[in-house]
Amino acid sequence: MRFFSSQPHSHWRCWADSYDVDVVQGNVEYVAPRATALRAQTEGGNMAGSILDAGCGTGLVGVAMAQLGARTIDGIDLSPGMLGTARKTGAYRDLSVADMSEQIDKPDASYDVITCCGTFMAGHVGPDPAIKELVRLVRPGGVVVATIIDAVFDSDGYRAEIERLASKGLITIVVMEKEPYRIVSNTWAHMVVLRRK
Repeated sequence: MRFFSSQPHSHWRCWADSYDVDVVQGNVEYVAPRATALRAQTEGGNMAGSILDAGCGTGLVGVAMAQLGARTIDGIDLSPGMLGTARKTGAYRDLSVADMSEQIDKPDASYDVITCCGTFMAGHVGPDPAIKELVRLVRPGGVVVATIIDAVFDSDGYRAEIERLASKGLITIVVMEKEPYRIVSNTWAHMVVLRRK
């Protein structure tokens, strides 16, 4: 299922310059990027290894990962404007345009840790093929750490896709629990940690 359209793409391009001010310095208490980085660290992610921040946007997760000691972070995003802002953070080794609703142009088992925060939500990137692609890109024993907005977790098939991959023996579900995403708006997401077998 392809969720992305030209309308959200142009929306992100226009919002790239003020996004961090709006969601971090504004009064929305966007806690998900830091929580994603902390989960990667506490759930056995190799912070000294290679990391992919999928749907990296302006780089909030990459910065949080760097603050926790990560040094080899790549990022992908559909929006060149968002990538331009992420580049200014200095947290990334490489940044490239990629559409997560299609196959990602990277080799299998390229990363020790993959993060994906703020991407799996209504009108953005659906579960298939994106979750399967992230699992393909992480090395055996590596982790995928993702936030999936609670309102679409079941209805849009994210839970079903994760459980399907687990039943095929591709992953172990380490964590799948509801956590705050944005405090002020009372938005919740499922924090998911998947370990590739």
